[in-house]
Amino acid sequence: MDHKFRQHSASSLVLIDIMVNNSTNGTEDAAEENTVAFPDHLYNQASKASAEDKLAFAVQVLKEVCVLFEEDSSSSSWEESTVENFLNVVNKQADELQSCIGSHGHKKKNTKLHMYFKRLSNHILKKMGHSAEAWELIRRETKDHLMRADMLVSSLLTSN
Repeated sequence: MDHKFRQHSASSLVLIDIMVNNSTNGTEDAAEENTVAFPDHLYNQASKASAEDKLAFAVQVLKEVCVLFEEDSSSSSWEESTVENFLNVVNKQADELQSCIGSHGHKKKNTKLHMYFKRLSNHILKKMGHSAEAWELIRRETKDHLMRADMLVSSLLTSN
């Protein structure tokens, strides 16, 4: 798990960086108008949870990211192949982590986390018309999630 997870994690972060949209100078203004507070408290709770619950939380984050990126990103300046590669890597990462949880790993979703991602979709993407600026905000937020999920899972790898 260690090698594959780190490999996928590094790949997803490289791909999300490639997707940076340099043509969106108005993103800072848009960020002030359309914000959804990052769920630090959910990550703090997850960091104190059991190993299985940490993995389940990380899997949910990765799956929620995939759902978000399956929305219409045609207004972004991203290469379609880069988005597809990103989704493939993140889905693979989620599936492989899910397999580490085992058969009883189908716990109830974290509703607050799910609602947070719903707000990203509704309050940023839909409200801003799936614009390039909206997608840049989502890309930045996603990078934070990928790094936090990586830290959460890595804490399990270093504690063993």
